[in-house]
Amino acid sequence: MYHIRLLILLVSLTAFLFLMIGLIKPWVMLWWEDVQNRKKVIKLYGTVALLFYMIYLLLGVIEK
Repeated sequence: MYHIRLLILLVSLTAFLFLMIGLIKPWVMLWWEDVQNRKKVIKLYGTVALLFYMIYLLLGVIEK
């Protein structure tokens, strides 16, 4: 269970890093979209970062 929790934390941190990069240069992180803007970056990577961080915290509570 420790390794799964660690993997989920790393996915969350990676999504947060991509969010920071996308706020500076949105076209780098949304290269497949027709329109790249900061709102789309926040919606995509912010949601993924928050979702996986919540799962990480939930697994921590369940593990105890």
